[in-house]
Amino acid sequence: MKLYYLPGACSFVPHTALEWVGQPYHAEAVNHATIKSEEYLALNPQGAVPLLVDGDFVLTQNIAIVSYLDHLYPEAELFGSKTVQDKANAMRWLTFFNSDIHPNFKPLFRVPDYAQGNEELIAAIKKSAANRILDLLEIAHDHLEHHIFFGEKFSVADVYLYVMLGWCRGVGIDFSHLPHLNAFIERVEANPFVDAVRTQEGLKA
Repeated sequence: MKLYYLPGACSFVPHTALEWVGQPYHAEAVNHATIKSEEYLALNPQGAVPLLVDGDFVLTQNIAIVSYLDHLYPEAELFGSKTVQDKANAMRWLTFFNSDIHPNFKPLFRVPDYAQGNEELIAAIKKSAANRILDLLEIAHDHLEHHIFFGEKFSVADVYLYVMLGWCRGVGIDFSHLPHLNAFIERVEANPFVDAVRTQEGLKA
């Protein structure tokens, strides 16, 4: 089983899941040039990560990959539980992080073509995206008022939020008014699988 990843990208989630299940795998770091190459695009026409190759089976998209690994290795409890309802609840949070919060980072990482050259518009777009992210993070923060993680136990949903909180720091989004998030980061980084992947991806410096 082979995973293509960009260090610090959302592919950190299935990378952690692969470390977690404890089965042999190979993780290959790629760069933005690599994922736009003809060879890579033949596997993933979107030119994005993550990309999982398991024999002749090729799979993209975070939720699909971690769900696949969960079905292959249910004993690992990637969704933090064996029960249907608790797994569904962790999946709900994972989907919220993936579908609702994640897309708002796009204009912070890459300015839309229509805004190129218009500094005032670019600033407005970035401010709007950052404010939307903070509004959504407040929902996660409120959950952490009474919970430690976003599943019955630690799950892949927690890893996804952890990754995006790292992005917040990278683009200068200040979430210090949401103190439960900083404590959450510390709990996630204490997880041995997360720690191992941070080391592998060179994110501990």
